[in-house]
Amino acid sequence: MTGHPEDERLMRLALALGYRNLGRTWPNPSVGAVLVDPDDGRIVAVGMTQSGGRPHAERIALTEAGGAARGKTLYVSLEPCSHHGRTPPCAEAVIASGVSRVVTSLEDADGRVAGRGHAMIQEAGIALKTGVLAAEAASDHRGHFTRVREGRPAVTLKLAQTADGFAAAEQQGRLLITGEGANARTHMLRAHADAVLVGVSTVLADDPRLDVRLPGLQERSPVRIVLDSRLRTPPQSRLVKTAGERQTIILCGRGAHPDAERALSDHGARIIRTSCDDQGRIELTSALRRLGDTGLTRVLCEVGPTLADALARDDLVDEAVVITNERPLGRPGLVAIGPHLAEALRSRLIPLSVEQVGPDRIQVFERAP
Repeated sequence: MTGHPEDERLMRLALALGYRNLGRTWPNPSVGAVLVDPDDGRIVAVGMTQSGGRPHAERIALTEAGGAARGKTLYVSLEPCSHHGRTPPCAEAVIASGVSRVVTSLEDADGRVAGRGHAMIQEAGIALKTGVLAAEAASDHRGHFTRVREGRPAVTLKLAQTADGFAAAEQQGRLLITGEGANARTHMLRAHADAVLVGVSTVLADDPRLDVRLPGLQERSPVRIVLDSRLRTPPQSRLVKTAGERQTIILCGRGAHPDAERALSDHGARIIRTSCDDQGRIELTSALRRLGDTGLTRVLCEVGPTLADALARDDLVDEAVVITNERPLGRPGLVAIGPHLAEALRSRLIPLSVEQVGPDRIQVFERAP
C-alpha cells in the first residue's frame, strides 16, 4: 500500500476490538491491535486486552503471528507500554517481533509510559505514525485517561424521563418509563461498564439486581456500588445476598455504625468509608476517588434526579445517556433533569448521537476531549 490509505479503516478495526472488552479489563485500558501485511492488506493477526487487563492486545496479536509478524504493520489503539509490570514492556515485544511500521491513536497518559513506548519504537528504527482516529480513541479510553489524570473513574450518567420531563409521579411508586428496546440498551451499557452505581434510595425502593440480563452476556454483569452514607442497605436485599457471588461495594460515611457494617460484610459486601458533607451526604468527588483507588475506570450511574444533579453540580459527569419516552406523565411529578444537569447538557457536554428506539429517543452526550 503506498501512502497508507487504509490506516483509518484498520484503526477502526483495532478500536472495535478494544471496545468489545470494555468493562472487563480494569484497571487496564481495553486496547485493540491489528497486524497487517502492508503489501496486500491481508490481516495476519488481531488481539484485544483480556479480562483483568492481561495479556495486552499487542502481545496477543504478535504471539498469534509468530515469525509472520516480521515486516508487517501493527495498528494499536493506544501507545504500547514501556514499563515493567507483571509482564515485560509491550514496546520491547513490538521491537523484537520485527514489525516494520507501527500506527497508534494516542500517547498513553500514564506517567510510566507517556511517550516512552513510542520513543523506544522509533529508536529501534521502526516507522511510527500516531494520532490516527485520536478523538475516537480518546472516547473509548476515557475511563483510563480519567483515572490516570483525576484519580477517579469516568462517569456515565443514564436517566429516563417522560415526554414532559418527569422521572416519577409525586404520589406513586416506581414509574416504568422506557420500552423493551431502550431497556436492552441499558443492559448493554452495563455490559461495557466496570461497575454500576445507585443510591441507597434505589435499593430501598426497588431492591434491584443490577446485572446484565441479555442472552449470552450474563457473565458481563459489572461490579455493583451503592452510595449509602448511614449503611441503610438491608442485609436481606438482593445485592447483599449475592455479594459473595459478584463484587458489591457500599460506600458509607466514616461515622456509619460498625454493627451495620458487620452485618453487610458478613454477606461478602465490601464497605468503603469516605467523607460526607455538612448534611451527612457522601462527598461525591472523594467517593469516586476511592473507587479509582480500587482500579475501576468506568462507572455507570443509574441514579435518581437528585443524585444525578449533584454529580453534574460537582462536574463529575463525563457522558450522559438521556432516554425520553414518547408518553407524557400528564400530572405533577419529579423533574428528571435538575438545574445543574441542564446546565451541563447545555455547556459542558456535547451531543454525540440521537436515535429513536421504539417509543424512546436515546440521546448521548459526552464531555469534550
